[in-house]
Amino acid sequence: MTETELEALNFPDAPKMVSAAFPGPKAAEALARSERTESMARGGGRMPVVMDRALGVTFKDPDGNTFIDLSAGVGVSSVGRCHPKVVEAIRRQSEALMHAIDVSTSKRSELAAKLSEVMPDGLRGNCITFFAQSGSDALEAAVKFAKRVTGRHQIIAFHGGYHGVWNASGALTTGTAYRKGYGPFMGGVIHAPYPYAYRFPFDTTHKSAEQIAGEYVDYLLNTPYTAADDVAAVIVEPVQGEGGYVPPAPEFLQLLRKACDRSGTLLIVDEVQAGAGRTGKMWSVEHSGVKPDMLTFGKGIGGDLPMAGVVMRSDLAAKIPDGSAPNTFAANSVSAAVALTNIGLLQDPALGLMNRAHKLGLEAQERIRGFNCPLVGEVRGRGLMIGIELVEDKATRQPLSSAKVGKLMSFVLSHGVLMVPCGRYGNVMRVMPSLTIPRSLMFKALDLFGEGLATL
Repeated sequence: MTETELEALNFPDAPKMVSAAFPGPKAAEALARSERTESMARGGGRMPVVMDRALGVTFKDPDGNTFIDLSAGVGVSSVGRCHPKVVEAIRRQSEALMHAIDVSTSKRSELAAKLSEVMPDGLRGNCITFFAQSGSDALEAAVKFAKRVTGRHQIIAFHGGYHGVWNASGALTTGTAYRKGYGPFMGGVIHAPYPYAYRFPFDTTHKSAEQIAGEYVDYLLNTPYTAADDVAAVIVEPVQGEGGYVPPAPEFLQLLRKACDRSGTLLIVDEVQAGAGRTGKMWSVEHSGVKPDMLTFGKGIGGDLPMAGVVMRSDLAAKIPDGSAPNTFAANSVSAAVALTNIGLLQDPALGLMNRAHKLGLEAQERIRGFNCPLVGEVRGRGLMIGIELVEDKATRQPLSSAKVGKLMSFVLSHGVLMVPCGRYGNVMRVMPSLTIPRSLMFKALDLFGEGLATL
């Protein structure tokens, strides 16, 4: 598609603030009502923004302010919100079949077959899909299935990992906000260092962070007296998300694969946030050439409607008893129709969205580095999954204070740009827009972000 065609998928006036104050009166009323009636345990917490209508990478609040969204709903809107082909798919399917009991439907079986076609090597053409509604659900199922097919009970996950917020998935996740006061979670989880080179706790003079982290997992799995003596699976994000948008070198996943093969352990890749073309390939594990045993997906595959699941090798799926994991709303036919449409758009060679994500991501990183801001410690990422690590001092790498991060977020939001932070200290700003973002809107948003940095 041309840039003009991409721009036509968005509100033409973005960004534009029309209310005298922010939030405006209608948004303020909605926020107050929400605080009275909704739990603030939700992911967005008390962020002072209200979405009313959306197109592409833009949205309007109830007061008519128009924003550019660099979050894509936390990596969900892979092809933009309310894409005309998605809207048409919803219309058509809603007139035919929406909910069914947890049995086969035409769209459900069509989606399972399509997922088999687009899986990475090792699963492609030789896999079975279990459908769910969210990433947390998918990880819960992956853990349950891994234990069943291996007869083992321990799981290795990583520092900085985010895999969900329920019992098994919450045990894998390491973020304090998601864990403190909620335990105990599922037992048997062992956390190992992730190769976060910018803040790696060990000396990397002679070995890379990837090599040290990979060898440590091999040590856990294949050395006596480590207490990792009954490990069913290693679960890893090929690009770490909430932990700081950390893209390790391919060597890390390659070492994990070798360690798992030596010990008979399953390798499960969590592609909920990094998958669906965001890193320039359909699945981020494909950058390493590693063949996973299971893959969890969500977010960008479903886009405007909930869709998630676990894809596993066929021989593993054969060991799972029929009827042992019912899920009432799995693969709702409308969600399945939307997922098929999203995959079609991501794979359409005429659109070239994944290749474009790779190129535009490199341009965006250069634009951010060009700000020459002393608060930017590191810019990293793959495709349109970019992390901007903010620091008080480049030499000490002291994380930027939460107060300053808050001021920065307030500045960009009040100027019509939505960004969402992440990272172990909450000091990493994410650039993760829909893959359909026009270059003009991308750089308008980034330049406003640069202005916000300058105010600090």
